[in-house]
Amino acid sequence: MEASIAQMHQGLAAFRATGAETIRPYFLALLAETSAKAGQRGAGLTLLAEALAVINDTGERRWEAELYRLKGAVLLALSAGHDAEAETCFRQALDIARRQQAKSWELRAAMSLARLWQRQGKRDAARQLLAETYGWFTEGFDTADLQEAKALLDELA
Repeated sequence: MEASIAQMHQGLAAFRATGAETIRPYFLALLAETSAKAGQRGAGLTLLAEALAVINDTGERRWEAELYRLKGAVLLALSAGHDAEAETCFRQALDIARRQQAKSWELRAAMSLARLWQRQGKRDAARQLLAETYGWFTEGFDTADLQEAKALLDELA
């Protein structure tokens, strides 16, 4: 995994050399998620902070909701002591996704928050949040996100 992360850093550096900034937050998010999965959670948080700074600098907010969701997930992976901060991130992701009418990002944020609430014993709130979001969809039920959401809803029932 270390070699993959190094290649991703090289690709990101080459991309930056072009002067392009628009899709950079997406690449940073991929690298952050990969780093966190490799146990480099601090590096993941640093990359997410960089991605959020790029969004603030450029005004290109397409990936903002997913960045906050990922930040919450990485915080939870650090330790259970970050529940409140992670919940804030998930709520930010939900709010942003709703404002942008980005239903896929909203579903991912709702699943992350629902999992946190489930772990905290707030099953009813988790089920209600996820059911409302899941209920919006009328197609795409064969996608990984909707299958995962359905499985979580069944688990919460």
